Amino acid sequence: MIPLMKNAFLNEVETRKALADFILNGGRLSMDRNCFEFERVFAGKQGRKDAVLFNSGGSANLAILQALKNMEILKDNDNIGFSALTWSTNTMPVIQMGMNPVAIDCEPSTLNSMSYHLSERIKQVKLSAFFITNALGFTGDLDEIKNLCDRNGIILIEDNCEALGTELKSGKSGNFGLASSFSFFVAHHMSTIEGGMVCTDNEELAEMLRIVRANGWDRNLNARQQLKWRKSNNINSEFEAKYTFYDLGFNFRPTEITGFLGLLQLKFLDENSKTREKNYLCIENIVKKNDELLVLKHDHITLLSTFAMPVVCKSPQLRDKYLSQFSGAGIEIRPMIAGNIQEQPFYKKYVKRLYDLPGADYLHKNGFYCGNYPELTETDMETITSCLFKY
Repeated sequence: MIPLMKNAFLNEVETRKALADFILNGGRLSMDRNCFEFERVFAGKQGRKDAVLFNSGGSANLAILQALKNMEILKDNDNIGFSALTWSTNTMPVIQMGMNPVAIDCEPSTLNSMSYHLSERIKQVKLSAFFITNALGFTGDLDEIKNLCDRNGIILIEDNCEALGTELKSGKSGNFGLASSFSFFVAHHMSTIEGGMVCTDNEELAEMLRIVRANGWDRNLNARQQLKWRKSNNINSEFEAKYTFYDLGFNFRPTEITGFLGLLQLKFLDENSKTREKNYLCIENIVKKNDELLVLKHDHITLLSTFAMPVVCKSPQLRDKYLSQFSGAGIEIRPMIAGNIQEQPFYKKYVKRLYDLPGADYLHKNGFYCGNYPELTETDMETITSCLFKY
C-alpha cells in the first residue's frame, strides 16, 4: 500500500533519536527557549518580521481572528470572505468569532480563488477581510488579489498550511497578507507532531497574538511591551502582573517538543519542497497526455511545494473510474480537501446565506488526491503514474 504519509518526520530515524535524547536529557518541556528560537528562525526563513508559534494550525487561524477583534480591526457581524475549497479550521473560526462567512469560488485549473472571483463577490457584498486558502500547495494570483484587497480596504489573511515552500514570481506564498498561518501536523511539509505558526510584519498584531495565545496575559511580551500594557492598565507591580489578563485569549501554547522538532525539521524543508515538486511534475507529464484529466495551471509559480498529488477528472463518472484504479493499486486517497465547504453539515447548520460556486462544485465532484512526500520510491511513483493512464 502507498499511504498518504509514510513517516511522522523528515529524516525519521535521525529525528526520533534526537527527540528521545531531548526528552530524556532536557529540562523544561513547557513553552520556553526552543519555541522562541523556532519563531525567530522560521520568521527569517519565511522572510517576515515576526512569527508566533501555536499548538496547531487550527489554533493559529482562530487566534488571528481573535487578535484582530481584540485590536478592533474586525468586529462582530463583519463579512469575512474565504476560499470555498478549504478546510474546516479556515471557516469555523469565522463563525466562532461571531462573523459572517462569505464563500468565494475557486478556479478548477488552479484549485484556488482568483482575483476575478473576489472582484465578482465584492460587487454583491462588502467584505472586511478575505481569509484565503492556498490549496494543496497551489495558489491563485495572490499579487492581484492583494492589490484588489488594498484598493477595497479588505484585510487579506492567508491560510498557508498546505503551501509551505511554494514561491511565486512575486514572492513566497504566505507573504501577501497581513498575517498567514502554517501547520506542522504530521502529514504536512514538516512535522512537529502538532503545531502551527502565524507570520506577520505587523508588530502590534504579533504582540496581540502572543496575548491571545496565552490566556490574555503579557508574560511572553518583551519588556517594552509589558511596560506599555501595565502602565495603561495601572498595574504597578510584577506580583500583580503575574495574574493580570488584558484581553480575550485562549491556551494555545506549544511545548518545547514543538520548538525542538521545528528547529530540527526546518533544516530539511528546502530539499523536501524540491522533491515534492519533482514528484508532482512527474505525474503531471502523464496527466498532460490524458484528455480525461484536467491539467492544473501553475505558470505563475516558480517553486511548487505541493501538499499532495491532486487529480481532477472531467466528470464524476471519470472520477469513479480513477478512484477505482487508485484504490485497486493500494494507493490511499482522499476527497479534494473538504470540497465545497457549503456542503458540509456544520456550514448548513450555522450559515444562512449560500452562494453559487460552480468551480468549487466541480472540484467537489471531480477531484481527489493521494500523498506526496520524499519517501515515495521509484516503484511508488510508477504505481501512481500507472493509474493515470487512459485505458
